[in-house]
Amino acid sequence: MKGPSSEKVLVADIGGTNARFALTDLDYGERPQLYYEQKFSADRFASLQHAARHYLSSVSDRVRIKRAAIAVACPVTGDEIRLINRSWSFSRRELKAELGLDELLVMNDFGAAARSIPALHDDEKVILHHGIHHEPRAPISVIGPGTGMGVALITQFEPDNWHVIETEGGHVSYAPQGSEEQMIHDWLSERHGRVSIERVLSGSGLGWIHAALSGRDPSRTQTPDDSILQPAEIVARALAGEDVASRRALARFCSVLGSFAGDCALIHGARTVAVAGGIAPRFASFLRASAFVESFLDKGRFAAWLEAVRVVLVTHPEPGLLGAALALQDARQLEIAL
Repeated sequence: MKGPSSEKVLVADIGGTNARFALTDLDYGERPQLYYEQKFSADRFASLQHAARHYLSSVSDRVRIKRAAIAVACPVTGDEIRLINRSWSFSRRELKAELGLDELLVMNDFGAAARSIPALHDDEKVILHHGIHHEPRAPISVIGPGTGMGVALITQFEPDNWHVIETEGGHVSYAPQGSEEQMIHDWLSERHGRVSIERVLSGSGLGWIHAALSGRDPSRTQTPDDSILQPAEIVARALAGEDVASRRALARFCSVLGSFAGDCALIHGARTVAVAGGIAPRFASFLRASAFVESFLDKGRFAAWLEAVRVVLVTHPEPGLLGAALALQDARQLEIAL
């Protein structure tokens, strides 16, 4: 792929499982282009600093990188940053100095993914429920099951002026619907204590659902974590159509995801809901054929209100990197010191 011709900017999306990096142009036009994209298993590195240096050293024709936007899987509130699902921590000030940057924007990883939503092309998303709008309408609820469960809200002040509100909505309590979901809740409660929606709607959550529906003992000693099926295996078995337990688990996952999407739409007053994250795009056709929309609309007196809400599944391969680039553009336009 041809590289950028103007000043290069580093963008990164650091999740609980993978570390993604790319370069982009500072003076891009309508939408930034990503170059030299690379994805590494975060297990390969002791810290974000090591991963970033490794990536930069691999870009053979790079010039000095002066600016960066890095999205991380944790709340971003002060100088000290600690990832939730990985034992990485860093000081923003020290990272900026160590990488030799003039400007450094650090943001929540799901906030970055959310920022990409208004910029997506039609072929980078799949319609799950048409609603009444044919383009993103704010407020936009963004949810995303992956290593964890991301939730964000997008508002719009004027055309092309989008604002992302980062939240920790993935840690709200799980509200089971029906006897099967109540059984899953009780199974998870016995194993983990409090049950958040992230316990159900995440990669590990799909494994827990499968274990619970398969009648596994929830005791930690009787059911160690390494005996739980990995989400990729459950998805593969479900899509192959020959494993009833896996299809049942994935179907329940989709139903809970639809119900939670509806909850977020009601809480945010959303006109659009976008489902992002690393898991759902892997089974887009299964999701569309599942009870997702039925559960999304199953909100009693507000079912008719939700009928008007458009729901899309994000299929862009790297929304976090794209959103990080857009967020840096926003900050520079607003002349925010980084």
